[in-house]
Amino acid sequence: MNNVKQLHRTHRKTSALKEEISEFKRRRIKETACHMFYCHGYEATTIEAIAKELDVTKPFIYSYFKNKSELLYEICKTGVSLSLGSIEAIQAIPNTSAAKLKLAVDDVVRIVLSHQEYIVVYEREEKNLDLNLSHTIRKQRSLFDHRICSILQTGCETGEFSVINPIMTATTISGMMTWVAFWYSPNGRWTEAEITAHVMEMVMALVFDRGAKSETIRVNHTGQSVNA
Repeated sequence: MNNVKQLHRTHRKTSALKEEISEFKRRRIKETACHMFYCHGYEATTIEAIAKELDVTKPFIYSYFKNKSELLYEICKTGVSLSLGSIEAIQAIPNTSAAKLKLAVDDVVRIVLSHQEYIVVYEREEKNLDLNLSHTIRKQRSLFDHRICSILQTGCETGEFSVINPIMTATTISGMMTWVAFWYSPNGRWTEAEITAHVMEMVMALVFDRGAKSETIRVNHTGQSVNA
């Protein structure tokens, strides 16, 4: 009996290890493809070129992704999936609307910065997606905007925010955060903390009552956003 249990445990460990290795390989293929799409464009990048860059064969790529279109979809959905997951987690935490919005901006801007190439590839290459797959991602983006809108609406009801059109403002905030991917440079003039703080200040300027004393967002000595 003990031998059988030991065999089951060994089998589970082996299966888990295989899944980890498989996921690692999928991630490496996706990362390499994303970088090549970013640098050379989707249409100019072939599966053969991706395989050569990874020093593997084309059949190896096809064993994880059925075609280049599926690769593009997996890349394009990354940013919005991470952002949507973040804001849903933030909404589930009891907090003020202002605190939730600040957490959302902080999290999403960091996602945009850390997945810059993914965001740019999606915005630039969405036209090459299968229409159904494109629609799936657009539904997620719309859901993200509505999550932001929900925070704004609640904030207006509690008197924290003063927003005339919550859904339009939410879409504007979403666009502000996404657009950072197009001009951010890791070796550029501004640090990630400074960019995050700047976007935070712009967002808060949109939602706080102009006649009320709003909070000023600055960067402290550790590079974190703080209120003054």
